[in-house]
Amino acid sequence: MLAASSLQDALTEAGAAWSADGRAAPAFSFAATSALARQVEQGAPADLFLAADEAWMDRVEERGWLRAGSRTEWLGNRLVVVAAEDGTIRTLAELGEGHLALADPNAVPAGKYAKAALQNLGVWDAVESRIVPAENVRAALALVERGEAALGVVYATDAAASDSVDVIRELPATSHPPIRYPAAILAASDHPDAAGFLAFLRSTEAREIFAAHGFEIVR
Repeated sequence: MLAASSLQDALTEAGAAWSADGRAAPAFSFAATSALARQVEQGAPADLFLAADEAWMDRVEERGWLRAGSRTEWLGNRLVVVAAEDGTIRTLAELGEGHLALADPNAVPAGKYAKAALQNLGVWDAVESRIVPAENVRAALALVERGEAALGVVYATDAAASDSVDVIRELPATSHPPIRYPAAILAASDHPDAAGFLAFLRSTEAREIFAAHGFEIVR
């Protein structure tokens, strides 16, 4: 199962809940949605694609890699600016010679959302030269946790999963496109549990897990 990096903690918990009654435990491969989409296009064996970006899912669907009628939107998220707990820089205006960690803004959904937000807020030009691009949103978070970047822009759910960063600002939802997580069964899948697990992810039990991790539930 191919899943966006930001889903790691919540999806692992949901997978454990699914298998608690004896069903086979799902196997997850977490990475940036852009990297996962390319894996799908290269024929990587998987049953489900759980993305953090509609555009990449659109691309995979347009190329015929999804099972018809299986695509659904199920989660939303928010963007926040984080700083290390012991960091002295606490606002984007104070960044100066410090670095700003983002998932790759040219490909990775979290980075694309972040770039759009910073552009709409009028600060992109001021911080562009200080950006450290990371392969995915969790890698961007890790740069801040390790002190290699003074600030980072990540999903609210990633910030909530870390004990080493402080949220110093939530970026307005109006500053970037809506953050939506589409999910679908891959056309090549013949696993008997694929449809059942996708349905489980929209169940009340699973929704409670994802809500507890800070995700917004798309009805």
